[in-house]
Amino acid sequence: MDISGPGDLWNPEDFPLVIAGPCSAESEEQVLRTAYQLAAIPEVKVFRAGLWKPRTRPGAFEGVGEKGLQWLEKVKAETGLKTTVEVARPEHVELALKHHVDILWLGARTVVNPFVVQELAEAMKGVPVTVMVKNPIIPDLKLWIGALERVYAAGITRLLAIHRGFHYFEKSPFRNAPMWEIPIELKRLVPELPIIVDPSHICGRRNLLQEISQKSTDLEMDGLMLEVHENPEAAFTDAAQQITPEALHVLLQKLVLRKRTGNPDFESRLEVLRTEIDKLDGELLQILAKRLEIIDEIGDYKRDNNITILQMKRWAGIITDRLSIGTNLGLDETFLRKILNLIHKESIQRQTNIFNKS
Repeated sequence: MDISGPGDLWNPEDFPLVIAGPCSAESEEQVLRTAYQLAAIPEVKVFRAGLWKPRTRPGAFEGVGEKGLQWLEKVKAETGLKTTVEVARPEHVELALKHHVDILWLGARTVVNPFVVQELAEAMKGVPVTVMVKNPIIPDLKLWIGALERVYAAGITRLLAIHRGFHYFEKSPFRNAPMWEIPIELKRLVPELPIIVDPSHICGRRNLLQEISQKSTDLEMDGLMLEVHENPEAAFTDAAQQITPEALHVLLQKLVLRKRTGNPDFESRLEVLRTEIDKLDGELLQILAKRLEIIDEIGDYKRDNNITILQMKRWAGIITDRLSIGTNLGLDETFLRKILNLIHKESIQRQTNIFNKS
């Protein structure tokens, strides 16, 4: 994808792009008061507000709809901030463009459905607008990239991705698990694509926002999208994760912005360390390959002697022993369990293949 990014929105060398505003536009007064306070924060470049809210269950506040677009026009005219809104249907696209919204965004629930994404992409065809695509609610990188590709195929080159975390069934302090490995892989695959992090939806509560905002800048993400309300406690939607404009200003001031590249001495030392890692990774892979060769021999022996593949007593002993060794070496137990389970899964699969060939 030949992506031009966000155009003249901001200079990524100066500061991460900051997009801020209420989860939902509730009234003209609320929108304008919040926007004026945000416009006083130099780092904020774009005002966001939800007008059409996809709710899990009926009966909840579903947004003010089309009339909110007039409020966004006033925000743009009176504060100079760019504006952005989520669109979920082709008519949303048409209305937003009619009211001169600068940036459209596709939400996480929308991105899971390629049919809907395609309809939205066709509605944007030929329009010089910037589009942001949130990750799908499920951790599926291909689905995320597919949505970006559909929009790009419609002629939209000013593209950004939004990382808002993923629905996760395991216990977590976050509303949506960050799973940083997914946006990092997206950045590797499409390096020219700016990635904006949405700490509000990742965290689900305001006391975690600083931590995730800092982590995103440390990982070289390109911006932040935060939900900001003049009176968060009274917000119609997602009150727990919204903050005041004053709190946003404090959060931004506390951010430590680190250099993406260092001086020659630093780069030289870093290269030495990376070379050492490359060497160790090579040794690690050779050891793993040798281990799997032995697994194949075990599989042959079990097949020839009519012994079952899974030996639970042996596996339980391995877990106990390896966790003891690893934790004594300073390795995290959860990390060790994941590695051991992956190796065990591959071992079982290889032995199964051997039995199936008999």
